[in-house]
Amino acid sequence: MSTRGMLIVLSGPSGVGKGTVRKAMLKKSSIRFDYSVSMTTRNMRPGEEDGVDYYFRTNEEFEDEIANGGMLEYAKYVDHYYGTPLKYVNEKLDKGIDVLLEIEVNGAMQVRDKMPDGVFIFLTPPDLPSLRRRITHRGTDDVKTIDKRMEQAKKEIEMMSNYDYAVVNDKIPNAVKKIEGIIRSEHLRVPRVIDKYKKIIGE
Repeated sequence: MSTRGMLIVLSGPSGVGKGTVRKAMLKKSSIRFDYSVSMTTRNMRPGEEDGVDYYFRTNEEFEDEIANGGMLEYAKYVDHYYGTPLKYVNEKLDKGIDVLLEIEVNGAMQVRDKMPDGVFIFLTPPDLPSLRRRITHRGTDDVKTIDKRMEQAKKEIEMMSNYDYAVVNDKIPNAVKKIEGIIRSEHLRVPRVIDKYKKIIGE
């Protein structure tokens, strides 16, 4: 029987570059893990594929999953649900495969309550002006919206104390290297390996 995989939760304020770091890890990382595809009720966009970009579901289907305890975490943004299906995560972990979640801070806190043995990594900007520049360069928000995002980011950064590690996203390769180091170290922690050695002693 394989050792249960490790849940890795990558989180941080909006605009910090979570998605960019996650994509870099999937493309270049020497560490094996699966990325958990989120579920949403929003419409599929051109070029997106069900089960690859998101699991696209109706409101009724999503709410049934919530009622049946099928969501590891979820939230509602602009009348659409977004969340992480619990079944997929557990199936991968039970097979001994590490699973990476890239989610918002509030979702990460829901996961922490349900799976406290996960590894929670907070991705943080070098400073607030850098974060503002990143959000501004997206070109999708007006000044008023950017101000609101910055205020929200400050509140989210204050929640860093709920995480195990903080990684500064100054340069993508540096952030990826640090996260890989965290994952390797976590696999060597005694609580994660002691059962294996108890079996060896018993044999």
